Amino acid sequence: MRTNSLIACHHCDLLHRALPLAHGSVAQCMRCGTVLYRRKKDSLNRTLALTIAGLILFVVANTYPFLAMKSEGLVQETTLLAGVRELYAQNMWELAALVLFTTFLTPFIQISGMLYVLLPLKFDRLPWRLPFIFRFLQNIQPWGMMEVFMLGILVAIVKLAKMASIIPGVALYSFAALILVLAGAMASLDPDIVWDRLGEN
Repeated sequence: MRTNSLIACHHCDLLHRALPLAHGSVAQCMRCGTVLYRRKKDSLNRTLALTIAGLILFVVANTYPFLAMKSEGLVQETTLLAGVRELYAQNMWELAALVLFTTFLTPFIQISGMLYVLLPLKFDRLPWRLPFIFRFLQNIQPWGMMEVFMLGILVAIVKLAKMASIIPGVALYSFAALILVLAGAMASLDPDIVWDRLGEN
């Protein structure tokens, strides 16, 4: 947060002059006490580490079997992308597109976009078109509904358990961990670090 800028309270619209904060500190509105901004501790390194971990989990989740069904001695494995192809083959292309977007494209865009923004900042460089990319990442974040997909998978497992033995694959655990890691990365990111680096240059 640059010290020569003004910030309005989100609750009562009182203007405040931005002041430098120590790591872990919070600035509050003098009138109503609403949190104006906060300085998250070691935000850049923590977010970058979580994003790299997310990249590894994303690769595992889309490479290894997601679920396996065992019935009468036969075992049938499936991956996330194989499920999308199967939905498309059954003429449910709208559902296939939704699953592809929420479970593959959105996390891929989030992870690759965060790495594109954070890696250059780590080495004191500015990536090309930083404001556009960072705003796009913030706008696409609500569309990442992996937890909804995960909930649907758990419901399906409960129902299918009566028909066959369901064997969770490595990808299922990786996908669950990916949800938590991406949420942690978004929570640890301090957007002011990005905008301050842009203002300094």
